[in-house]
Amino acid sequence: QVQLVESGGGLVQAGGSLRLSCAASGSIFSINVMAWYRQTPGKQRELVAGITSGSNTNYADSVKGRFTISRDKVKSTVYLQLNSLKPEDTAVYYCNMRITGWGGSQYEYWGQGTQVTVSS
Repeated sequence: QVQLVESGGGLVQAGGSLRLSCAASGSIFSINVMAWYRQTPGKQRELVAGITSGSNTNYADSVKGRFTISRDKVKSTVYLQLNSLKPEDTAVYYCNMRITGWGGSQYEYWGQGTQVTVSS
């Protein structure tokens, strides 16, 4: 079994910064793709940023230049640095990982979600 545990959300004023972390633990052979999504009430979950095992990254247009995704392969952890936050960034942020277990099968896992609230 694999578990993802998120941390780092909170309340911040517009223009401020936060750093989210998501650590994976359990039966992990390799982690292929790590990503962050966000969701607000009544809307679909949207991709914020992703990073591959080769450290290639992609970002939603709305966060380019403000958010940075990174990973620590040794710690099986993905980070999201959120800078220049705007009220419209307010959402629950979820980490997502595609993980290959020791048996060779790949599964997708989600974190429990962490609330980010940006006040104007």
